[in-house]
Amino acid sequence: MYQQMIFPNLPVADLAASKEFFTGLGYELNPAFSDDHTASVVVSDTIVVMLLDHERYADFAKKPIADATKSSQVLLALSAESRAKVDELVDTAFSLGATPAGDTQDHGFMYGRSFDDLDGHTWEIVWMDPAAIAG
Repeated sequence: MYQQMIFPNLPVADLAASKEFFTGLGYELNPAFSDDHTASVVVSDTIVVMLLDHERYADFAKKPIADATKSSQVLLALSAESRAKVDELVDTAFSLGATPAGDTQDHGFMYGRSFDDLDGHTWEIVWMDPAAIAG
């Protein structure tokens, strides 16, 4: 079966700071798709986040860039392999300058926490019990 990929493109005010933030979370940059205006952040084999400075982002999006610190346009949700990994990733994000984006959600079979990155984009990190997913 073909595995579709997703490439969320996010406008960032300070590309160098955003690169430091995401590599600090443990993600790698793909230099083949990165330059002075763009960083390709490899989250997994099928998820690559493209960070674009405002000038480069405007080449693709003809609408004004929203200020994600003041309005919400998207929630980026990522799965985690355990509750501990949720905490590890979110706590690391906070240590790198992220801010809380909501309360911890603990429903027993599902656990999640969220943060706003340096530009205000909201990331939700969620673990779900595989037995609950199976049914």
